[in-house]
Amino acid sequence: MTLTAPSSVYLDYNASTPVDAAVAAAMRPLLEGAYGNPSSGHWASAPAKAALEIARGKVATFLGCAPDEVVFTSGGSEANNLALKGLFFRRRGRPSHVITSQIEHPATLEPCRFLERLGAAVTYVEVDSQGLVDPEDIRKAITPHSCLISIMHANNEVGTIQPIAQIAAVAREHGIPVHTDAAQSVGKIPTRIDDLGVDLLSLAGHKVYAPKGVGALYIRRGSSIEPLIHGAGHESGRRAGTESALLTTALGTACEIANLWIGMPGVRHLRDLFWDRLRAAFGNQVRLNGHPTLHLPNTLNVSFLGRVGADILARIPELAASTGSACHSGGVALSPVLKAMGIAPEAGMGAIRFSLGRGTTQQEIEWVVRRLTQALA
Repeated sequence: MTLTAPSSVYLDYNASTPVDAAVAAAMRPLLEGAYGNPSSGHWASAPAKAALEIARGKVATFLGCAPDEVVFTSGGSEANNLALKGLFFRRRGRPSHVITSQIEHPATLEPCRFLERLGAAVTYVEVDSQGLVDPEDIRKAITPHSCLISIMHANNEVGTIQPIAQIAAVAREHGIPVHTDAAQSVGKIPTRIDDLGVDLLSLAGHKVYAPKGVGALYIRRGSSIEPLIHGAGHESGRRAGTESALLTTALGTACEIANLWIGMPGVRHLRDLFWDRLRAAFGNQVRLNGHPTLHLPNTLNVSFLGRVGADILARIPELAASTGSACHSGGVALSPVLKAMGIAPEAGMGAIRFSLGRGTTQQEIEWVVRRLTQALA
């Protein structure tokens, strides 16, 4: 197979996705019209209000919930913060205990650490060597003051999918609400609310082919949270600030399109082909990180043993991928996720996350394997 060298290859879709052409087309009319404030209640606000609610309905349809259970935010980080802090502050000083995992995204871990400074108790449950949370560990962590369980649906770094439905079942036995950060799973695997059984769910627009700066938090009816942003009564009093018909339309359209991509069979095939090619090229010098089957269809995290991931990528400047480990003063700080999984430093420092997307081609995969072979020769 003759390979034409591409000018660049993007395999960092878990970090951010390009804006889908259909999403951009849906946004375009709103750049020139529908400029009124959706909350103003006059003729100029009506088109913006209509666009906003149409978008809310599309997100709700995608998640399988009611439109009034969808709160638009500026992204996944705000949605996570609203879920965690909003519930804590609503408890008004009562003892609070939060359960999360050691491999959550910083947008969950940092709010938890903030809540600890305010007096909350937080349990960070361990994961196994494949990045899985054991629902029984959640059960063991529950105390009389447990008020929230927050476990991500799928890990952004290694792609391991968590048993959220089982965790939610444990939580229901004790009457504890469950939040899941689904930023990485939305549009890749099913994220229907009834199937997951969660009470709060976060999603981010720029992970699902919408622009950056928009996201949403699903809040089950009957759940009460304190707003992070106080002001006028936007989003049914749950998130103050003039809504963007432009960005919410983008998110709604992206969710509508995402319905067609659930499971991502074509991308999964390329991901598996990529892993096969790497094993053929590097043998026992390459190792898979994460669960071998319970993983996102687009995510491949591998360790090149005895190497440094950042050094490998520096030798292939045309390739966009990521490492979870950080280089400091000549040393390598192991990724917190890989460290929590018990990955040995000599393997973890050589980890690279390749995340594929709708635009990835087999030619690109073959080219990347060839360039990795050259870089590691």
